[in-house]
Amino acid sequence: VQLQASGGGLVQPGGSLVLSCVGSGFTFYYYSIGWVRQTPGNERERVACISTNNPNSYADSVKGRFTISRDNEKNTVYLHMNNLKPEDTAVYYCATDLRVHCGTYPYRYFGQGTQVTVSS
Repeated sequence: VQLQASGGGLVQPGGSLVLSCVGSGFTFYYYSIGWVRQTPGNERERVACISTNNPNSYADSVKGRFTISRDNEKNTVYLHMNNLKPEDTAVYYCATDLRVHCGTYPYRYFGQGTQVTVSS
């Protein structure tokens, strides 16, 4: 199982970014994929999750601002982030536990992470 995240960068408050996660080594379309984020000294925080046939899930802190989507033909999951705030600054990881549905279980597989910095 391999996950490759990209798309991070520096953005001003109120700005937007799109993160991408390309998966390989597993049946991508079948499994749920999530995004988590982590700041120094803190545990990873779940941000969003997408499965194939169930509603997406979001952390309360990002609802209405972030949207997760997937393109199974490209083996890619996206995280569209709008109205970014300084508190969104973190390293963002895509992850999977090779389960069909999103849930609160711990993820086993993570991508390498991409830094998002929201600052003026």
